[in-house]
Amino acid sequence: LVSEENEEPIIVPADKAGKFCVAFDPLDGSSNIDCNVSVGTIFSVYEKKDGSVNDLLRSGADCICAGYCAYSSAVELVFTFQGSSVEGFCLDPTIGEFVHTRVNMKFPSDGGKRIYSCNEGNFVHWDQPIKDAVDAFKNGVGGKPYSARYVGSMVADIHRTLLYGGIYIYPADNKSPKGKLRCLYEGIPMALIIEQAGGIASTGLFNGKVGRVIELTPDAIHCKCPIIMGGPRDVGVVYDCYKKHGVEVPEL
Repeated sequence: LVSEENEEPIIVPADKAGKFCVAFDPLDGSSNIDCNVSVGTIFSVYEKKDGSVNDLLRSGADCICAGYCAYSSAVELVFTFQGSSVEGFCLDPTIGEFVHTRVNMKFPSDGGKRIYSCNEGNFVHWDQPIKDAVDAFKNGVGGKPYSARYVGSMVADIHRTLLYGGIYIYPADNKSPKGKLRCLYEGIPMALIIEQAGGIASTGLFNGKVGRVIELTPDAIHCKCPIIMGGPRDVGVVYDCYKKHGVEVPEL
């Protein structure tokens, strides 16, 4: 087990160990608790090999299951297995069970609502293509300005983006050159969910190239990564800004 709240991995005794390794952020957005803003839990699951921490320091492509719980006016559980659909469940407190309420969750085919989500307090630290992309969203892509929505709890922001459409941006910048979000239990699990729902989960420009979050290999259990997640319509705007600055980007 690897938890965001524990500096070291939790090694389960051999006589109680199972077949899987789990990395999780037990309370994503915990800084928002005192003001009663939505928080959540994020997890990723890998098959056990030798029972050491190296079982989790593998490419995100080896992640076999990922999910999150959102705690708000309702408790929602969203998860996916590798190569499968994204499914959503809502806790019914009257029976104490999760009810299957969102079947085969997908990004809106037309891109959905025009929403961009990022911490613009970091604008001064961003590279120019990210600044250009956010300016494009604010000033209007296709003639209509986007709305800004930023909760500051990744689960809440990603859940909204998945349901409504739009884009979530937390890029690498001059202040945090490796990004701010944790790769193993934030970036990779959310990337698996986003991609299997028909979205794009990009690193932006990171380690000299624009790549997929799911292809990252963590070098430490609490290492960080940048994240740009959304539908093809909106991630395409970011990619176009990179192209204008001579950066090669993947095909959408």
